[in-house]
Amino acid sequence: MAKITILGCGYGTALGVLYSKYGHEVMTWTKFDSEAEELRSSREHKRLLPGVKLPDNLGVTTDPSCVAGADIVVVCIPSAFYLEAIRAVKHYINKSTVIVNASKGLEEATGKRLSELIRGELPENPVAVITGPCHAEEIARFVPTTEVCAAYDSDTAKYIQATLSNECYRIYTNDDVTGCELGGVLKNPIALGCGIARGMGLGDNTVAALMTRGMTEITRLAVALGASWKTFTGMAGIGDLIVTCTSNHSRNFRAGFLIGQGTPAAEAVASVGTVEGYLNSKTAFRLAQERSIDTPIIEQIVNVCYNGCDPRKSINALMTRESKHEREVFWMD
Repeated sequence: MAKITILGCGYGTALGVLYSKYGHEVMTWTKFDSEAEELRSSREHKRLLPGVKLPDNLGVTTDPSCVAGADIVVVCIPSAFYLEAIRAVKHYINKSTVIVNASKGLEEATGKRLSELIRGELPENPVAVITGPCHAEEIARFVPTTEVCAAYDSDTAKYIQATLSNECYRIYTNDDVTGCELGGVLKNPIALGCGIARGMGLGDNTVAALMTRGMTEITRLAVALGASWKTFTGMAGIGDLIVTCTSNHSRNFRAGFLIGQGTPAAEAVASVGTVEGYLNSKTAFRLAQERSIDTPIIEQIVNVCYNGCDPRKSINALMTRESKHEREVFWMD
């Protein structure tokens, strides 16, 4: 069994419930005193995980030194606050501790992946990424779930797989850190678009088109950023896309639904909470433009969310684009 510290008490609380059940020594960390006190006193995350009782052996703290002596530190912090959290705890982390990114975002200013931020701050530590089709609401209720772990060396990925896998949480390994991380990031704007379509009253045909062509955009951009196209046939690609584009558990989908019904984008996001697809759509589109990569769906998400475009005009713009062949030649290079 491992000593695990989890940074972040949103999705991190769900992982804490899971890891605690299977015998690990787990501490969750938040910088917010009020959040920590509520979780300690009620033993429930009433906003995110109503009805899920926190195990007695799951700790909650605001002390950044809680990472000292941990075998594994799992980072579940929104991208906008990610670097701040790493810097708050970095001086207490042992060099042998495995740092795992479980968040799905990009640093807005630089476009860096979150594991790149970890490596910049903790260059001597082994670093891994866990990603794939999962919702906190189901993880915390022990619904059978599969994810993928990618690491910068194979031994680290195998260690995380062997340590954290259990009868309801199966981990595969992958050597494509870039692809696995980008899959988790780039599906978010597509899920936002699927929510918008549903909010507009559009049907299965439209959502299927957005998901399928969205996966083309995700793969096209990710390959340009150094990923392998093969990664997107698996958990970090099509798996995560499906679960995020089709479920009301998805904050991206829920925010998109409100936008499709006519709620201004910023207001919709504020009512839902952290919506990485909203935060990272501009960053993803900028990365695509810098590399001359065609991402028309992501472009229209940016237009709707930031430029005040009517979603109906965005759908029309996508449907009336120049006709072309479906297959992407570079996929099979």
